[in-house]
Amino acid sequence: MSERRTSVFENGLIWFGAAVSIAEIITGTYFAPLGFTKGLTAVLIGHIIGCTMLFFAGLIGGKVRKSAMETAKMSFGSKGALLFSVLNIIQLVGWTAIMIFDGGLAVNGIFDIGNWLWCIVIGALIALWIMIGIKNLGKVNIVAIGALFVLTIILSFVIFGSGSALNVSGEGMTFGAAVELSVAMPLSWLPLISDYTREAKEPVKATAISAVTYGAVSCWMYIIGMGAAIFTGESDIAQIMVKAGLGIAGLLIIVFSTVTTTFLDAYSAGVSSESLSSKIDGKWFALAVTVIGTLGAIFLPLADITEFLYFIGSVFAPMIAIQIADFFILKQNKEADAFNICNLIIWFIGFVVYRLLMRVDIIVGNTLPDMLITIALCIAAAKIGLKERR
Repeated sequence: MSERRTSVFENGLIWFGAAVSIAEIITGTYFAPLGFTKGLTAVLIGHIIGCTMLFFAGLIGGKVRKSAMETAKMSFGSKGALLFSVLNIIQLVGWTAIMIFDGGLAVNGIFDIGNWLWCIVIGALIALWIMIGIKNLGKVNIVAIGALFVLTIILSFVIFGSGSALNVSGEGMTFGAAVELSVAMPLSWLPLISDYTREAKEPVKATAISAVTYGAVSCWMYIIGMGAAIFTGESDIAQIMVKAGLGIAGLLIIVFSTVTTTFLDAYSAGVSSESLSSKIDGKWFALAVTVIGTLGAIFLPLADITEFLYFIGSVFAPMIAIQIADFFILKQNKEADAFNICNLIIWFIGFVVYRLLMRVDIIVGNTLPDMLITIALCIAAAKIGLKERR
């Protein structure tokens, strides 16, 4: 019997669910001091940059039928890629905790029965999604995503039909910093997307629809958050829902958007764990990540994720830049030796450059310049013969 592959439509649903996220709405509220026009421009520029990189990352995995961390072995070697598997698992555990924390806090603002209790409910639903499995979620996702789509439209009308824009005070954000914060969300999915495109019947089309769907819906989430702060003067999405009388509908938006997004984090942590050892069962590891994330959401202070997003950018922007250079420009599509020292050195340089660029206000953010510098270093290293290739 042939292995079942996911359709283009199913991949689109997966990434619609990934983008409908309370974390993205909350991040959008940070853009309000820029004003709607400048804020919208920053959101669009950042997502064009981030989702272009997301497409190339997913295309690599789709073409070679390998998970994100398996594709890293082609550029960094089997042992070199272990570094990124570990870093990826760390960021995925972090995201799992953050998403459950945000979801629990928001839904508790509607029905106050205890933030910790809502975290447990959300964690249990994520575990259920994991047990159902990525290949069996088609019909479940259609129902969940359909409900989210309708409810998010209602939320949009509530926010943007509330009247004229208000003056939003708060700590100012430069345009370049806003672009980088917009790039950060799609960038955080770079080490995950191949976990899904590798299963697609039509990898190129599935990767394209994944990047476009995620980009469009993520922009929508940012705009809802920004619009909430500008047009209602309220950055607490739960309170907006309460004032709008959304009650149960608001609860459903928060709970299911948190589950459909966080499931991808936990699932990919399981996939990444399998690249560490063939003895690890990815599904059980994903369930363990869900439990750890739920405990983290209950006991850790996770209100501000800005520094976490920048950490993700500094680690994974140069990583995927090297993979893009190797696969698409230098045509390296075979697994390297145990360590590709040259690429690991280039990655470290890219990491340092990103951290240095954070001190400079660049209109297109830090990610694009950092990736271009990293790609240039890869090409230069290949030309002067510093790379060892098979």
